Amino acid sequence: MTTVPACTPDLLRSLFLFESLSQDRLEYLCERGAVVRVEPGWLYREGEDATCFYVLLDGSLVMSRNVGGDEVEVNRSSQRGAYVGAWYAYLGDLVPQVYDQSVRVTETSDFFELDATALRDIMRDWFPMAQHLLAGLFQGFTTRQRNIAQRERLLALGSLSAGLTHELNNPAAAAVRATSVLQQRVSKMREKLAALAAGHLDEAALQTLIKFQDESAQKVADAPKLTALESADREDEIGDWLEEHGVGHGFEIASTFVAAGIDGDWLDLVANAAPPESLSGAIHWLYYTIDTELLMKEITDSTTRISTLVDAAKQYSQMDRSPHQTADLHELLDSTLVMLARKIPPGVTVVKNYADDLPAVPSYPAELNQVWTNLIDNAVQAMGDTGTLTLTTHRDDEYATVKVGDTGPGIPDDVKDRIFEPFFTTKPIGHGTGLGLDIAWRIVVNKHRGYLKVVSQPGSTTFVVRLPLEGPQIGETA
Repeated sequence: MTTVPACTPDLLRSLFLFESLSQDRLEYLCERGAVVRVEPGWLYREGEDATCFYVLLDGSLVMSRNVGGDEVEVNRSSQRGAYVGAWYAYLGDLVPQVYDQSVRVTETSDFFELDATALRDIMRDWFPMAQHLLAGLFQGFTTRQRNIAQRERLLALGSLSAGLTHELNNPAAAAVRATSVLQQRVSKMREKLAALAAGHLDEAALQTLIKFQDESAQKVADAPKLTALESADREDEIGDWLEEHGVGHGFEIASTFVAAGIDGDWLDLVANAAPPESLSGAIHWLYYTIDTELLMKEITDSTTRISTLVDAAKQYSQMDRSPHQTADLHELLDSTLVMLARKIPPGVTVVKNYADDLPAVPSYPAELNQVWTNLIDNAVQAMGDTGTLTLTTHRDDEYATVKVGDTGPGIPDDVKDRIFEPFFTTKPIGHGTGLGLDIAWRIVVNKHRGYLKVVSQPGSTTFVVRLPLEGPQIGETA
């Protein structure tokens, strides 16, 4: 085991933080501070009184914050001169003097340690103007970021809520309408059956018609999909058949038979089973049966659509789920597309190139959905009314890679290096806060230890997100 080095002006001068200080001031720091060696474990914990300022001399450290009871890694460093601890001491009573994060060393590490009160006095005595400027900058930046971030989240929530309400309204209205009509059709079907039973049908003919009723219901379930031209031709055919056999309102009810896949040959079988004087009643009875089945199918489709939208909203928000879980990235992307469906113009084509072998990823899914939202929303806005939005996934060694591409005008080279900076935006004033990509960066890079970059040229822009397949694990800090 090597000995702990002594604190000397030359040692401190080798650190970028102190390299410009005079000899006297370096000696002053050594008098009030010390070099300490820390074994692997916690250096300090979030929420404890901030008593010391630390500068890394040798080793490595991991910073984390407590989120919902989980230790979430926010950064790690082995850079000589990296500083942590009570570096807010110069702000005094402007902020609570507690550690705002936890720090753990992952190997035996040496630090220059300085008491927080000494750091406070040094800042006030040596750099009074800088202290006032930094305090003002800190307060202004913190207030602005907090207010704008809250506003952006509210705007995004309002937009997504409006979109979801709009998407839910259509199937809900369809289900209500179909239910209302269904009540009428069931009533008519009962009336027609009573009339048939009281008419010229014997028991064998009635049983045969009931068999045709069962067949017609099954035909609704198995009905083929027809083009508009094919449907029109068959409606003419069925309408002619009904008119020829004296069935009233034939061309009005023909479309229902076509929707169920009924053709003239099948109707001929019905005509052979029913006496001529009962045929019109039998056909209308079958019409009400088929229409009832079609309405129930419409109700099923509508309620299934509602359920799908609700499931997508729950998947998107991760409601009632653990913040950290192993997630299917394809499900997250699809739920985001559903939530943003109303914001994607009809002229924008969505292409999904999903890899079949992409494994689930240990992650914070709700926050990843925020990343997909920001990237997809930016891509759609860049393209305007027309273009192609491409979502691609694949496995890249020990990473899962997600690419969000668009065919917009591209990002100019002179701003490409700044797009992940907080508050930087290329959108017109009032149309963007400049926090979307900054938030995406912090979620991908800081929280998930991933990678986020952009590749852009006129007509093609792609954001590349790489997430490690082995983390972050819940509570992990190293």
